[in-house]
Amino acid sequence: MEVPEIKQLLGNQPPFRSRQLYHSLYRRRVASLDEMTDWPRDLRRRVASEHPLGTPRIAARFDSTDGTARYLLGLDDGRTVETVFMPEEGRDTICISTQVGCPVDCKFCFTALMGLERNLTPGEIVGQVLLVMSQHGLDPLSRPVNVVMMGQGEPLLNLDNVLKATRILVDREGVGLSERRLTLSTAGITPKIAELGAVRVRPKLAISLNASSEEQRRELMPITRKYHLAGLLAACRAHPLRPWERLTFEYVLLGGVNDSDADARRVVRLLANLRCKVNLIPWNPGPELAFRTPAAERVESFRRIVQQAVGCYVRRPRGREIYAACGQLKGELIREAGPDFSRRELSPPSARPRT
Repeated sequence: MEVPEIKQLLGNQPPFRSRQLYHSLYRRRVASLDEMTDWPRDLRRRVASEHPLGTPRIAARFDSTDGTARYLLGLDDGRTVETVFMPEEGRDTICISTQVGCPVDCKFCFTALMGLERNLTPGEIVGQVLLVMSQHGLDPLSRPVNVVMMGQGEPLLNLDNVLKATRILVDREGVGLSERRLTLSTAGITPKIAELGAVRVRPKLAISLNASSEEQRRELMPITRKYHLAGLLAACRAHPLRPWERLTFEYVLLGGVNDSDADARRVVRLLANLRCKVNLIPWNPGPELAFRTPAAERVESFRRIVQQAVGCYVRRPRGREIYAACGQLKGELIREAGPDFSRRELSPPSARPRT
C-alpha cells in the first residue's frame, strides 16, 4: 500500500499515522508492528490483527560458491516464486519475479516450462526486495543496490502492479532505491512499451532480443508471431529515454543456433541509430531443454563484432550450479523433487539448501 491507501485503511487516525506506518514498512523494514513503538499499543494490535504484513516466507534457500543466493519464496496461496541475490564489488543486485511462472514460452528458458500461474501483487513484488535486504543487511542509501525484474514472468503483462511496486521501491520515504538502478526486462510486448514510456516514474527498459532476424526470433520466441521484430524495434526507437538512460538489449547465445558472426552483423544492423548497449548471455543449461552453451571463443567473436557499433558486454553467469542463473528459474522443480532435490539436481557440495 501507498500512503493514501494506508490513510484510508486507518480511518479517522491523524494523517501522520499513515506516514509512520509507510516509513516503518518500507524504510525501516519492520518484521512486526510490535516494533512500531511510536504507535499506541492498542492501535498496533488492531491494525496487525486486521491487516497482517505480507512479506513472503522463505521456503528454501540455495547458496552458490560465488556468493549468489537463490530463494524459493512461499506466498499466501501456497504458490512459490523465486528471487536471486547477487553480491558484486561495489554494489549488490536483486533479481525479482513479477509473475508466478511465465506465459511467453521462450524455447530456451526453463521458466517457460511452468506456464503462467498468476500475476504477483505489488506487495509480493516489493516483498521480495524487502526480504532479501533484511537477509543480507542491505541499505540502498549506504551501498548501491540494483533491482532487476528479470526473474519469473513477463513484467509488461503485469504492468499496473509493476508500476505501483516501482513507486514504492524508488520513493525516498519508501524503500529508497535509485530510479537509475531499477530495470525491467521484456520479451517484447510492443504496445506495453509505449504505455511504460508514458509513465513518469518507471524502471529502465531491457529488451530480450535473442535473434538476428524475424524468422529466427519466431522459432525461439513465439511471442514474435504477435509482436513482430520490426514493430518491436520501432517501439524501442520511440521510447522516451531520460538523459542518463540507454536501452539494454539482452541476447542469449545458443550454440550453433544464433551465435554466428553473420548473426552478430545482423544484430548490429538491427540496432543502428539506437542509444543502447548489448548484454550477451551464454545460454545457461537446464533439464528438458535441447540447446547448448557456445564455446568461449564463439562468444568473444560475437562480442567483438557487435562492440564495433555499440557497447557490448558478456554477462558472467551467477549461481549456475544452483539453478539461479538467467533462464534457469523454475520453482516447480523444488516442489516436485522434494527433500532430495539438492543431491539429485544440484550435485556440487557447495549447493546445499538452507531452509
